[in-house]
Amino acid sequence: MSDNASDVDSGTVYLVGSGPGDPDLLTVKAKRLLEAADVVLHDKLPGPEIIDMLPEDRREDVGKRAGGERTPQSEINERLVELAREGNAVVRLKGGDSFVFGRGGEEAEYLAAHDVPFEVVPAVTSAIGAPAVAGIPVTHRDHASSVSFVTGHEDPTKEESAVDWDALAATGGTIVVLMGVGRLPDYTKALLEAGMAPETPVALVERGTWPGQQVATGTLETIVDARDEAGISPPAITVIGDVAGTRESIVDCLRTDYGTAEDEA
Repeated sequence: MSDNASDVDSGTVYLVGSGPGDPDLLTVKAKRLLEAADVVLHDKLPGPEIIDMLPEDRREDVGKRAGGERTPQSEINERLVELAREGNAVVRLKGGDSFVFGRGGEEAEYLAAHDVPFEVVPAVTSAIGAPAVAGIPVTHRDHASSVSFVTGHEDPTKEESAVDWDALAATGGTIVVLMGVGRLPDYTKALLEAGMAPETPVALVERGTWPGQQVATGTLETIVDARDEAGISPPAITVIGDVAGTRESIVDCLRTDYGTAEDEA
C-alpha cells in the first residue's frame, strides 16, 4: 500500500467517479484514493491520462477485451468482493459519475448483499461536463428549464425500449443522450416522428475533455450526416435542444485546453 494508506480502509470498496476524463477534473478525494488504494479496477472511460497515472501493478482493466468483448458485470462484481475479502482497499474507477449510467448502483447492491463495506465518491458526470467544455449549457434561462438524461445503450435483454421518445419530444427541454452515437439515426427519427421540429439544434461532443476532443453540430434533420462527415465515434455525448444552438455565439471566445476539432453542419 502507498504512503497514503491512512486515507483508505482495508476491505473497503470505493466506487469512484473520475469525471469526464481530464485528470485536472478529478476530485481531490478521488485522486487521494487512487494514490492510496491497493488495487484499482477500471474500464476505458476514465480517459487515457487518468489510467496512465495508475501504477501497472495496482490496476486491473475490466473494460473491453481484445476482439471487442467486455468483462461481464457479474465478473466485476465477484472480483470486487474477492479483493475486499482479501483485505485490500479497492477503488472501482468509472468514467463520469458511477451512479449516472455507470452501473455503480448495481455494484453497490451486490456489495451490500455480500456484506462488503463501500463508499461512493461522486464526480462530474460527462453528461454535463462534456457539453460544458464545448460551450453548451444543458440548461439556460432563455432556452431550457429542464434537462433529461437518457442512455443510448440500454440493457440488450429488454424486450422493448424504456425510453419514451414521444414524451421527451414534448418536454421542450434539453435531451442529453449518453452512449448513443451508434443509434443516432434511430432516436433522431423517433423524435422527428414525435413532432420535434427538424431544425432543432443538435451537438455531438466526442471524448469531452480528453486529448482529441471533437465537436460536430447540426440539426435534428442533419446531425447524422454531420456525424459521418466529422467521423464522430464513441465515447460521445449527444445534446438535443435549443441550448445546442447557443454555442455558436460564444465559441470564438471559448478558451479550452482540449484541442477541439469541429465540423459545423
